[in-house]
Amino acid sequence: MIVDKTYGLWILLRETALPLGILALWDLVVVILYQVFHQEWMEQPALPISLMGSALALFLGVRNNAAYARWWEGRSLWGLITNNSRSFAREAATLLGGRPDLAKAMAAYPYLLRTALSNTEQGPDAKRLLAPEMYERIMARTNKPNALLYEIGLCVAEEVERKKIDGAVHGTIDRILSDLANAQGGLERIKNTPLPVQYSVLPLLVVHVFCIVLPFSAVQTLGWITPLGSSLVGFLFQALDKSGRDLQEPFVPSRHALPMLTMARTIEIDLLQPIGEAVGGPIPPQGGVQP
Repeated sequence: MIVDKTYGLWILLRETALPLGILALWDLVVVILYQVFHQEWMEQPALPISLMGSALALFLGVRNNAAYARWWEGRSLWGLITNNSRSFAREAATLLGGRPDLAKAMAAYPYLLRTALSNTEQGPDAKRLLAPEMYERIMARTNKPNALLYEIGLCVAEEVERKKIDGAVHGTIDRILSDLANAQGGLERIKNTPLPVQYSVLPLLVVHVFCIVLPFSAVQTLGWITPLGSSLVGFLFQALDKSGRDLQEPFVPSRHALPMLTMARTIEIDLLQPIGEAVGGPIPPQGGVQP
């Protein structure tokens, strides 16, 4: 996630530079054909393009709102993951009488969840936090984050049985695990349910068509400065479309995705410091981007 606004503007300009350059070149071709070779068929009325631009702006606004809603819901669910992980570690210490291994296991959970959502290779974090036998069992499962919650639930049940802890205490901890599973289910729903094609593909096509026909309605009014005016308007629509496409997939590894690694590291620090484990600091931004 981009946290430096200046760097973020530079990224946006760099990512839209190629389509903007192509658009400016096309505008130059149109103005040369009209001004030099007097292609009168290019004298198209401005009203249809104006109406098309207004409709396209509304369409992009609706799509971008839907994309941001997905991004923000993902961030909200990760907030639930963070809060419930902290609650579990606290109750494991106060109600179960310790069990630092359970705090470490819960600290490994967000790392497993991150790699499952982003479809990336499993890093060393979960392996260093989990007991070897538990790690092997989890790696053999398809849904590794869910498998870890299952293993943690079994450990809690064994501890409750061994220490003859009241069932109400067990129910309290189990509700936290259920809330974690529900939040994970919400994140998986976002990952496995992309935006409809009407929202994900159609805006890109319509923006390109609009940018192609835009100079035809501007050249008779702007003349030789058509590449400047048409390119600026085209850049606006290109940037709006790019913003929506960046936000609609909040877990795909990119500069615009949720900072899942940073959140996982924060959870690990919050869970392990109270039990006296030596942990480093939070992950700092790298080049204006929070990983």
